Amino acid sequence: MSAAEAKNGFGQMIDIARHEPVRIEKHGRVVVVVISIEDYERLMRANALIH
Repeated sequence: MSAAEAKNGFGQMIDIARHEPVRIEKHGRVVVVVISIEDYERLMRANALIH
C-alpha cells in the first residue's frame, strides 16, 4: 500500500492490519509495517525471552 493510500484509507488500513501486516511504501520503497496489537505484543514477548 502506498503512503497516500494509507493516508486516504486509514480505516481500511487498520482493518487489514488486524488480520495481516500492511507494508507501507513511499516512493516505491517499503518504509513501515503496520501490525495488529496482538502481533505487536507477541513480538514484544518473544523479544523479552531473547534478552
